[in-house]
Amino acid sequence: METSNDSMLTEFVLVGLSDYPQLQKVLFVLVLCTYLMILLGNGVLISVVIYDVHLHKPMYFFLCNLSFLDIFYTSSSVPLILGSFLKGRKRVSFPECMVQMFFSFAMGATECVLLGMMALDRFLAICYPLRYPVIVSKATYVPMAVGCWAAGFVDSLVQTSLAMQLPFCTNNVIHHFVCEILAILKLACADISINVISMAGSNLLFLAVPLLVIAISYIFIVATILKIPSAEGKQKAFSTCSAHLTVVIIFYGTLFFMYTKPKYKATVGAEHQSVIGALSSLFYGVMTPMLNPLIYSLRNKDVKAAVQNMLGRKSLIKHL
Repeated sequence: METSNDSMLTEFVLVGLSDYPQLQKVLFVLVLCTYLMILLGNGVLISVVIYDVHLHKPMYFFLCNLSFLDIFYTSSSVPLILGSFLKGRKRVSFPECMVQMFFSFAMGATECVLLGMMALDRFLAICYPLRYPVIVSKATYVPMAVGCWAAGFVDSLVQTSLAMQLPFCTNNVIHHFVCEILAILKLACADISINVISMAGSNLLFLAVPLLVIAISYIFIVATILKIPSAEGKQKAFSTCSAHLTVVIIFYGTLFFMYTKPKYKATVGAEHQSVIGALSSLFYGVMTPMLNPLIYSLRNKDVKAAVQNMLGRKSLIKHL
């Protein structure tokens, strides 16, 4: 444990998996490759949506926002993760830690709201197909996306501001790869009741409410799809939302696994839990953003066709 007697803490120490140097070397290569795939996959998806006029629709506009989110989210944390793998215990200044925490929290909160908006969009498209173009016009879905980003940044600003006001006078060691807000709150040497209440409100608004919207939307979507007489019509309707549903299951599934796993009191159990927690956090931070473009490319026929069309044209241009 590293301590500081100063009234104001100037830096934090990220421990991560410093007790497992061999594992860190393997993870460094894996995380670096995954990060490059995130940049490539989401970059291609954004380019395809912008490039193909057939994808200039609300669903793909939200998808483009999701890809931007994944790039920004990983870019706010992966460089720090890679640095901790190389240096073992990485020292991070207090301002740098707060900035990284702000952007990571903002991207996470924004993604929760955005996934809820995407479910609402699919609900309107499938349950009200004739009125959908009027209800979800450009004047509607652009402000919806802007609202998602604004809500995420405001929530992050509130949580980060409250965390910055706390005194950190003793332990400055964070048992994490990055400056994660829950790990930082544990280091405060003052009452964190306000922070806990604020976080509970944030979880309710940005986790529970979007999840409720998603659940209700898909109940109506499934009910509507079952009423379609032809099997082809059912498959076509379900194919438009299967990719989003898969992303939601992975996103929330990993999130719930991270924060609902059992606690161990024994030393061996606690150590095991620490490693599992670090790895699950790493999976949530890098694997989910990598899987999103793959899921949409493989499960969405329009995106798949647009990617093949774009790559085919580039290949043709090279031959010419």
